[in-house]
Amino acid sequence: MDSLLSGIKINVNQSLYLIEPTSSKLGQKIIVESVQLIETIGFEKFTFKKLGEQITSPEASIYRYFKNKYQLLNYLVSMYWGWMEYALVIQTSNILSAHTRLERAIELITTEIDAHFILEGIPIHKLHHLVISESVKSYMTKEVEKANEEGAYVKYKQFVSRITQIITEINPSYKYPHMLLT
Repeated sequence: MDSLLSGIKINVNQSLYLIEPTSSKLGQKIIVESVQLIETIGFEKFTFKKLGEQITSPEASIYRYFKNKYQLLNYLVSMYWGWMEYALVIQTSNILSAHTRLERAIELITTEIDAHFILEGIPIHKLHHLVISESVKSYMTKEVEKANEEGAYVKYKQFVSRITQIITEINPSYKYPHMLLT
């Protein structure tokens, strides 16, 4: 099962990178090590210079993949929500009962992620921790509207939309299912 899941590829919006990081070993190293470095020192202290030192590559090589650290953070957050949507679809497919699908969705959101799940070389539980501790910084910039227009938050919106559909199926007259999930 682990080998099957290791082949999962989450498509991240093209506006969140300059060169697709998973297309090269250096790009993969950038995303894997950036999660580790952000977890260790925090996003505020994280710089491409420090990441370059960590991966023994010039800072300029990182700028070929991402225009700035906020774009990299948005990329990582999008990867996480893409994986969560994938997990939701897997856990709720072929279940007829909307109540059971909603229970599974809630369980997915609230249960600690198994350390064995790896996405693009990143343990999902580390990506989860990054999202919990740092993702708000991707929304708290003066560029948030531009990032939204470019599709930075599409994966999150798709995840929320899937669960909103389940809630609406259970109670079509519920006025604010989207707000409840957001």
